[in-house]
Amino acid sequence: MKELDRKLHRLRGHMARKNISCLRLKGVDWFAWATCGGDSTVALNEEAGVAEVLVTDSAAWILTNRIEAERIRQEEAGVLNVVEFPWESSAAREAFVRSKAKEIYSDYPAGEERKLDRSFLELRLMLEPEEVERYRSLGADAAKALTATLAQANGSMTEGDLSGLAAKACWSAGIQPMLAMAAGEKRGLAYRHPITKAERLGGRAMIVICGRRHGLFANVTRHVYWREPSHAESLAQEGVRKVESAVFAATSQGLSLPACFERLKEAYRSAGFPDDIYRHHQGGSTGYRTR
Repeated sequence: MKELDRKLHRLRGHMARKNISCLRLKGVDWFAWATCGGDSTVALNEEAGVAEVLVTDSAAWILTNRIEAERIRQEEAGVLNVVEFPWESSAAREAFVRSKAKEIYSDYPAGEERKLDRSFLELRLMLEPEEVERYRSLGADAAKALTATLAQANGSMTEGDLSGLAAKACWSAGIQPMLAMAAGEKRGLAYRHPITKAERLGGRAMIVICGRRHGLFANVTRHVYWREPSHAESLAQEGVRKVESAVFAATSQGLSLPACFERLKEAYRSAGFPDDIYRHHQGGSTGYRTR
């Protein structure tokens, strides 16, 4: 059984349990999942893209307008059939959808459509083997992109310069830089989310990327110094390594997120920073969304 067949089998099984006969997947996250890595965006910040996946108990199609149809068909659809409709009117598309079922469920419902409940997200939490390989490749390439970025950086650059280098490195690796946030010595210590400004970097910098490829997200942070770290900075970096190590050790099959969070709190305490866990959110499940 191929990846798409396994996914549709699981999806239809859950639809049957929920007594749902027709599903419209409009979100770019669901589109990527259902097409095994396809991209339905034009603007990167779109949540619902220019194409959707329509699934019934016996068939599945990609629906889009004739502006996007050929690109979607050639580059994003995989084995799914693409049905194209006029861009200037939604009537034909809506008639096609209504011909498949009286009651329609969707992640982005419109009109009389029903909202897809959160239980469907559980279908995406267990990655297929092909997704795991895509994710491993993405993680490795995202790390290489930041290594290449910092190899070119220096303290006389601005935060914008560093963000631009990171974005360029991502695009060169086929990764969409959904976030490329850089902070220099002054602002990096002052704020938890120091969004990129025009400040000079100075003696140290942080660069953060949220990179998307095949719909999956890699979130990577790197720090660099162009001077010797202070004693306090060295202690903080060592604390980060201890906490990170503890999280890696705690991340295992069968462990609940609340239990993992308790281990994380203990790791902060053991590292000498008991209150820092409350000063910033601690990531969370990722995959087809940044968090």
